[in-house]
Amino acid sequence: MTAERRDDPLVALSVLEGVPSAVAAARDAVDAVLRDRGLRRITAEQRAWSLLEGARANAALAEQPDRLLPGAIRLSGELHELAGTILRSPGQMLARAHALIGRGLVPDDQLGRIRPAAADRMAGLQRLLTTPTEAPGLVLAAVAHAEVATVSPFGFGDGLVARAVEQAVLIARGVDPQGVVPVCSGHRQLAEEYGDRLAGYADVSGVGPWIAYCARAVTHAAEQLGGRLVGPRP
Repeated sequence: MTAERRDDPLVALSVLEGVPSAVAAARDAVDAVLRDRGLRRITAEQRAWSLLEGARANAALAEQPDRLLPGAIRLSGELHELAGTILRSPGQMLARAHALIGRGLVPDDQLGRIRPAAADRMAGLQRLLTTPTEAPGLVLAAVAHAEVATVSPFGFGDGLVARAVEQAVLIARGVDPQGVVPVCSGHRQLAEEYGDRLAGYADVSGVGPWIAYCARAVTHAAEQLGGRLVGPRP
């Protein structure tokens, strides 16, 4: 094992009990609909459905879904652009995501501004996102999601930002390069477990179960998408 691998905290998380099998199952589910697709072609209609489904699910997981739905739709519409910056300039991505969600709901001078109390933790997350890792993209995505969701860096719309961060990492790391797996829909399907697993992340013993849960959410979302991929065969 190289020194770099030993110093990679995400690699240690990727081998926690239950994580490898859950991550492998998620990758298999995604591959079944996106990479074994000498059989299928994703249409513009299916892509649009996925983005809207993800936005609706993201808002539905919030305390005020109707109020936050317009922002969730704006966020979904810029998902690919956000994914392009998440591993290079995560602070920029976070600020833009919050601005999209909070437009018209929070004062303009608070859009994209991280609370001072959360600054150190978010600086740590930014270092984690910009440091190369051998860990699976699913592991990095799950940790980034939990960090934003539990720290609440903006004080408004943090859950929506956190779930967007997760999906942006999955796109950027090549797990779902087209960004068509509605990951938030997977979390919505597992909504009763979502809050408990996220709360458990605060304890060391809950980190592995949280990552495994996120992988299962991706599996559910990929399977849901698979049910809609009935487009023309090449």
